[in-house]
Amino acid sequence: MFFKAMRAFTAIFLVFLISSCSEYAKVLKSSDVELKYKKAVEYYDEEEYSKALSLFDELGTLFRGTSRSEIVHYYIANCHFQLKDHYFAGYYYKNYAKTYPQSPKAEEALYKSAYCSYLNSPNHSLDQQETNQAIEEFQLFLNRYPKSELKDSTNIMIAELRAKLEQKAYDNAKLYYQMEEYKSATLSLRNLLKDFPESPHREEIEFLIVKSSYLLAVNSIDSKKEERLAATIESYHKFVDNYGSTSEFVKQAEDYYDSALRELDKMKF
Repeated sequence: MFFKAMRAFTAIFLVFLISSCSEYAKVLKSSDVELKYKKAVEYYDEEEYSKALSLFDELGTLFRGTSRSEIVHYYIANCHFQLKDHYFAGYYYKNYAKTYPQSPKAEEALYKSAYCSYLNSPNHSLDQQETNQAIEEFQLFLNRYPKSELKDSTNIMIAELRAKLEQKAYDNAKLYYQMEEYKSATLSLRNLLKDFPESPHREEIEFLIVKSSYLLAVNSIDSKKEERLAATIESYHKFVDNYGSTSEFVKQAEDYYDSALRELDKMKF
């Protein structure tokens, strides 16, 4: 009995599927623009976004230059977004906001364009071009709509993206240090503090600047050693001023400071 019911259900489903596909094929081939638009909206409302997108793409050309071009453009962007094609969705949202700046949907479109870039932002270990792009687009959104109700969520996402950039910069600086490329490590660590002054790694970074600058100095040629040892001492004083005796790195920092002083004393004779 169960298997008979299942066969009946399968047969009904196949009939429905064939009928649905047949209807869609007829709509695609139809020259009736109004029918295409009506069915495109129906497919969209029924969450059949691939079918809706095919029709809206065609209608975008047919309605170009007319009053209905705007709504079709927005449907196209939404279809791509629902299909998780965030690159194309972002492109269409951005283009919509640019083409129809006075539209009630322009604010939402510009926000969604930035949000698509946010979704495209990869893991911090990968290239961060999309991350930088998302930050720029969110900032553009805030500049254009400073009183937007989406302001708080936008700032939260900007903070997330900046944290990702910070982690990338931190990892790169640590990699230079681990590879004993102390000149590059010192420069990268200083830039890291400049770009991200509130970094949760700040204490460690300032210590690594002391250590890297010392190791750079003692491995330098004589003509550069004195200047680089002086830079180590300056970095140490800055570290102590900021963290004093409470830092877990203070003992090691003092060792590099004392060694730098001894090296400078040797150079006087």
